[in-house]
Parts: sequence; C-alpha cells; structure tokens
Amino acid sequence: MEIKTTVIDGCFEVIPRVFEDERGYFFESFNQEKFEEATGLTPFFVQDNQSFSTKGVLRGLHFQEGEHAQAKLVRVLDGEVLDVAVDIRPGSKTYGAVVRTILSSENKKQLYVPRGCAHGFVTLSPSAVFFYKCDNFYNKGAEGGILYKDSTFNIDWILEESELIIAAKDKALPTLKELVAG
Repeated sequence: MEIKTTVIDGCFEVIPRVFEDERGYFFESFNQEKFEEATGLTPFFVQDNQSFSTKGVLRGLHFQEGEHAQAKLVRVLDGEVLDVAVDIRPGSKTYGAVVRTILSSENKKQLYVPRGCAHGFVTLSPSAVFFYKCDNFYNKGAEGGILYKDSTFNIDWILEESELIIAAKDKALPTLKELVAG
C-alpha cells in the first residue's frame, strides 16, 4: 500500500498493491497499522456508506459540522468518478486548497478526506458505485455544504454544466464566502 500526501494537510491518496493472476485480483483495501505508520493518524471507522450514481451525477460539496465532523476514506467499487476535497478548516495552513483525483474500479485508488473538509464527486462513467468509511456517525442536524461551482475554488468537474445532474438541495448550497458570513 502506497500512501501519498496531497496539497491538503491531512488528506492522502491511498494506492493499494494489487496482486493479479488468471483468477482475478486481490488487494488489501485498508490496513490500520500501515495507515498509521504512513500518516501518523489513527482513524477509527464507525460507519460505511455506499451510493450508486449514473453519469453526470454530482454529489457535493458536503461536510458534517462541529462534534459530528467526519473523516472519510472513499473509493469506487465500480465505474469512475472525479473525487474532490476542499479544505474549509479555519486556521488550516492549507485552507482553501482543493484536491481533485480520479477514483475508479480500475485504479482502485482511495482518498482519505480529513475532518473539516468538504467533499464531493461527479460520476464520469455510465454509472458508479461509490463506497466510503466514516470515523463519526452521520447526523442530519450537522449537515453542511458549499456550492459545487463556488468561484473561490474554480473546480473543473470535467463534464459540461449541461451534463451535470445535481439535487436541488446541492444547487441551493451557499458559497464559502456566504457560509463564513453566516
């Protein structure tokens, strides 16, 4: 397992070592000891989530606030997505930084998104099954989000705006400036 740093402090790409032969493949998707050794972090995952999306579905940018904040380890079980993390932690040395990476069933790569970062993805393949581990339980009252097209970040979602399928709730999210202004 290879663990690479990103431009966001505490955000890591996790690239498994895949063993393939005529029968198929095997890989270790997570190893607590190796993760701790490489990152210095000790997440304790308490909830797994999975979603299915068709091409163009954009989910995000979401986060959980306060004591309900969540770190996530995300990956794609089938298909391909552009995965995005945004550092919105006040006082963070990487505040405002954006990580964009392709996660797919083919590359088997994962992204560890630390607490305090907004997260989202857009499905690039005809469909995708997205899976993530969380280190805190979901709390509806702690939901937060930032508008996917906030000009502060200028995120290139790869697909044209006309190709995106976005929930009304996500289209109505505030920009970071609006969120901070309260």
